[in-house]
Amino acid sequence: MTPGNTRSISINEHLQLHFDRSWLAELGERLDRNGPWDSWDYFRLAYDAAQFSRVASFDELQCLKTLSGLEPLPHQLETARKVLHEMRGRAILADEVGLGKTIEAGLILKEYMIRGLVRKTLILVPASLVLQWVRELNQKFGIPAVAQKKTYMWQQCDVVVASMDTAKRDPHRDIVLNLEYDMLIIDEAHKLKNRNTSNYQFVNQIRKKYCLLLTATPVQNDMKELYNLITVLKPGQLGGQGEFQNNYVVGKRQPKNQDALREQLSKVMIRNRRTEGLVEFTKRHVTNIPLRLSPEEQALYDAITDFVKGRYRSSGGDIGSILSLVTLQREVCSSRDAVFVSLVNMFKKTPQDSPVRQMIWELVEKIRAIRANTKAETAMKLVRDIGDKTIIFTEYRATQEYLLNYLKQQKIVAVAYRGGMNRGKKDWMMDLFRGRAQVMVATEAGGEGINLQFCNHIINFDLPWNPMRVEQRIGRVHRLGQTRDVHIFNLSTLGTIEEHIVNLLHEKINMFEMVIGELDVILERMERQESLEKKLYKILLEASSDDDIRRGMDDIGRSFAEARESYRQEQERKPAGSGAARTANKAARAEAGAGP
Repeated sequence: MTPGNTRSISINEHLQLHFDRSWLAELGERLDRNGPWDSWDYFRLAYDAAQFSRVASFDELQCLKTLSGLEPLPHQLETARKVLHEMRGRAILADEVGLGKTIEAGLILKEYMIRGLVRKTLILVPASLVLQWVRELNQKFGIPAVAQKKTYMWQQCDVVVASMDTAKRDPHRDIVLNLEYDMLIIDEAHKLKNRNTSNYQFVNQIRKKYCLLLTATPVQNDMKELYNLITVLKPGQLGGQGEFQNNYVVGKRQPKNQDALREQLSKVMIRNRRTEGLVEFTKRHVTNIPLRLSPEEQALYDAITDFVKGRYRSSGGDIGSILSLVTLQREVCSSRDAVFVSLVNMFKKTPQDSPVRQMIWELVEKIRAIRANTKAETAMKLVRDIGDKTIIFTEYRATQEYLLNYLKQQKIVAVAYRGGMNRGKKDWMMDLFRGRAQVMVATEAGGEGINLQFCNHIINFDLPWNPMRVEQRIGRVHRLGQTRDVHIFNLSTLGTIEEHIVNLLHEKINMFEMVIGELDVILERMERQESLEKKLYKILLEASSDDDIRRGMDDIGRSFAEARESYRQEQERKPAGSGAARTANKAARAEAGAGP
């Protein structure tokens, strides 16, 4: 560099500025010779790339201009901004079912990647959701995510989606734990609630700079679960376990110092609720279909009811010892196949000299007299009348197999979906349902996490006794992306416990008309002393008549109504427009002319 090409300015005795002007001389020489010049096309590409990567404002989300065909909702954008600016990339995304936690995680990941802060990413999800995550990240965000298949992919691919079971299994475990990840994302993170499990210990050992935990149910059984989740995310955020217990918990479930706890949680957890009016969902139409069992089916139900109550009295009123027997009544209402499997297994486990063994065999003999399934016939007629894609939910594997065979005999194309299937088979079943099959018959375990917005008809072949599980079923189809009204059909057998359960859910607590945000809070309040299912067991076992059962259901209905009224009064006392997401949404709707 020649002295004529530099200029120095002395600011003070410690600081000097040097200006390099050598580029100007080179430019002058090129102008004199009329070249050589770089390719104009290459220059424009470089210029566009520089403009594209330029951060005009640190507060703005840079990823929005890269999205094609995706318009995030106001609450999703607000969540991404909050994680970026306030939570420093470590957060629990605890939105209620159907509000788009996956979209929020995709926005956050894309934003960090564009800013050059994240390259190596690991995403751990249930096996059934691996390909769903890969598709969404690729199609909606342009993120080159891959599903883990070969060992080399852990190291060679930047964004890997895998199941927890695969990642923690040898030889994958050592590879994962020896890598350093810029971001770790875990879906269905409530499965990390117990710090003694291998899942918790494995995730705790993964080296990560940023971390997102996704769960719609951050607290399921006790407050310790919430503490464990936050400790995975930010160790020490809530102090030590003893300190947390003393400061914030009474018993297992009930929090204390709620304002202080809420403040601590707000630093690491975002929970958007449907009650905040964040999204306009399509309508639900609920139809209860009562049906009468055949004389043979009713005789079996009555005989099993007498058997279960007899065993309850023999146990001295110990519910815990006979919970499996209560299931028999529910199985009879589902299918003879379901109760047959349970009775045979019970028969095998009962000592040969026990008088109970003969009682069980007499019940098995009654099954032989049953030739038809009233429920299956009703469901089949419904499917024909609907004439569109329908998902049938059952609680029992044996009932699922029966329904699949029955529908096949009726020339109706149906596919199965259950928890025991591997990832590849689940994806295959989903593709078949989306394309060729009219019906999907799913068990409770199989339905977890799946998105079925292309379907808008649900048949609850058997109803769970927990309202939240019913809501989670409906949430598979009634969620973001659903453009049609959702039709829900509840089958219930008259003269059985099912009749009372449907009446409780529909008439007494109106769960089908409630939004999930109210439902989960109210249930949590009701169940602080005893779970709803346990209350129902007691009513069923101790009632001497249908009138006793009705009175018990009425009591539960009144308790629910009181809890709901208390909750709504609390909501009314809250300042209007509280919550950043709610404010953002109202502003967006006002701009669009939708009003408040």
